Amino acid sequence: MLNKLILANLTHRPVRTLLSVLAIAVEVTMILTLVGVSHGTLDSTKNRAKAVGADVMVRPTGSSVMSSLSGAPLSEKYLPLLMQQPHVTAVTGVVVQSLQFPDSVFGFDFAAFNEMSGGFQYLKGHDPVNDDDMIVDEDYAQKNHLRVGSQVKLIAHEWNISGIMEDGKAARVAVKLKTLQVIEGTPGHLTMIYVKLDDPALADQVADQLRGTLHDDQIYSMNALLDAYSVSNIGMLRDFIDVVIFVAMVVGFIVVFMAMYTAVLERTREIGIIKAVGGSSGLVLSILLRETVLLAVLGTLTGIVLTYGAQWMMKHFEPGSLVQETVYTWWPIAGTIAIVGSMLGAVVPGIKAVQQDVTEALSYE
Repeated sequence: MLNKLILANLTHRPVRTLLSVLAIAVEVTMILTLVGVSHGTLDSTKNRAKAVGADVMVRPTGSSVMSSLSGAPLSEKYLPLLMQQPHVTAVTGVVVQSLQFPDSVFGFDFAAFNEMSGGFQYLKGHDPVNDDDMIVDEDYAQKNHLRVGSQVKLIAHEWNISGIMEDGKAARVAVKLKTLQVIEGTPGHLTMIYVKLDDPALADQVADQLRGTLHDDQIYSMNALLDAYSVSNIGMLRDFIDVVIFVAMVVGFIVVFMAMYTAVLERTREIGIIKAVGGSSGLVLSILLRETVLLAVLGTLTGIVLTYGAQWMMKHFEPGSLVQETVYTWWPIAGTIAIVGSMLGAVVPGIKAVQQDVTEALSYE
């Protein structure tokens, strides 16, 4: 009976109920979309690096693990020196030139890179042959309306698209190493170096040895480097997520507060009748809190559905930009945040309902 009363109360004002549910849904969607983009972008970066097939990476001295790399501070003289080290079977250097976030142009020695990684898998076309050839992945080509034979101007240079590759390996845009070195004015220098070993299990040991041999503190096993790419290790991103969650919770609080406060005013006479026939203050408060929880649950479910909509829109309208994952572990977290924020929003209206005088409530028009 009580549940029927609660449903009747919510359906009696369908527009207000719908707006409350949508506001809570937006709160949940904000949280899940931000978390999904954070995890998706980092995981995409990790997967691209992992697909190179390297076991150790040499980065510029003084750079941090999480810093984005661009320029060419490393000398190519490292390459033969690294090849002389125990357990090293292949090395290849890369030059990186940043474009508009999150894109970069990678310069590869394609022969050495293909030997290490197995090469790119092409949907159309092939590796660069001429100095002005460029390859791009499927998402980048779709986003920029490119096909094999297209001309594109990047970093003040005209390029010919020689191949469109599958997504997910190393780079989204790549050219010949020597060409990019000339354009950057850094011949003989690299941004980073990939190292392949005869036994991947020795990666940490070899990285330690190379740090001592090369006197460089920025040499990591790929596993250690990839482990650093997590939301928990990026303080600024973690803080940003916390801020968005707080803002979303405030939105939910305000919306539910307004909805329930208005509901209490509209039902002043009804509350008086409940009390007059022996209904306790606890019963009145229970009705309001149950309505609030139901709104929050409906809002959470709607928010989860809207998150898939945001994911679809990002993939189809902005392909190759940020990547959004579905992080299922955050569903109950977002739901809990929505329910807690909603319950807090119902506290003041609930206290007002409980404190209403029966006589005044019955005479309320």
